[in-house]
Amino acid sequence: MTPPTPYLPPPSPALSAADQEALTELYVRGTPANTLRAYERDLLYVTAWKTARFGTAPDWPESEATALAFILDHARDLGGAPDTDIARQAAQALITQGLRKSLACPAPSTLDRRIASWLAFHRMKNLPSPFDAPQVKQARAKARRAAARAPAPKSQHPITRDVLEQLLATCRGSRRDCRDRAILMLGWASGGRRRSELTALMREDVSLKEFEKHGLVWLSLLETKTTGKGETPRLVLKGRAAQALVHWIEVGQIKDGPLFRPVSKADRMLKRRLSPDAIYQIIKHRLKLAGLPEDFATPHGLRSGFLTQAALDGAPIQAAMRLSLHRSVVQAQKYYDDVDIAENPATDLLG
Repeated sequence: MTPPTPYLPPPSPALSAADQEALTELYVRGTPANTLRAYERDLLYVTAWKTARFGTAPDWPESEATALAFILDHARDLGGAPDTDIARQAAQALITQGLRKSLACPAPSTLDRRIASWLAFHRMKNLPSPFDAPQVKQARAKARRAAARAPAPKSQHPITRDVLEQLLATCRGSRRDCRDRAILMLGWASGGRRRSELTALMREDVSLKEFEKHGLVWLSLLETKTTGKGETPRLVLKGRAAQALVHWIEVGQIKDGPLFRPVSKADRMLKRRLSPDAIYQIIKHRLKLAGLPEDFATPHGLRSGFLTQAALDGAPIQAAMRLSLHRSVVQAQKYYDDVDIAENPATDLLG
């Protein structure tokens, strides 16, 4: 993916054309694909907002007044603002362009992410950021506190073991069924893998050397949300999960290239990799076949379900985190807390 021009390193007279090209290519290789996509979306949003609000494109560096206006425009509910309110008019323009869903106050995390991207664009161009100014930083902190809300769960329900078994029961004998079974089992049993991690897997990332003798399959993830390239430890699959993955590799005759691929309606294997959105569609399809609502869970339910089940089974949180690769104990502990509090004797004091 080619990153947006404004956050590429600026041309430097001290660099030759070849070195400048190498520096640009380094920026691309050194930035995760998900971050590139987020940068692209945020740059599009910021550009459209400033055009609608001020009638001009972003400046480099941007002014403190513009940064402050951006925070103020996104720190309140504009639904009750008069039609003549310039912030409401800009928001309405963004809604028309499909860049904003409503006039409601955006979530603090959304505002934080867009500001972080805007700040990153300045840093990559070696320019001072207006968001570092004391007044702007203070306004941002106040906006975050004023709009604070409980974080919405990424998946309505965790896909615990019993739910997973219902989904697996819908995978019967077709090539697509074999693929979906392997995705569900690998995604759950390896610690709750994210969609991008599942679709990034290559056949070369899977080692079957110990499968025949010990029933083990080793996975080598290139990188995750919390680990960079070369930092991700190997993960292991065993039992039914290992068998399902090996069966998929055999049925799909996958000798190299993407591990998980689209399967045509005629049950033929395609060569390209699955997109992350395809994992969402697979979960949705299996939920429907299992007789559950299609919005019962999302792909993140594999991750939350793994940790929830680990807590239910009494697995130490440190052991679960070695597979889930959570960097924060606090984040992983949330799943354990939800289980622990339900079993806490203090909740039965009234009888």
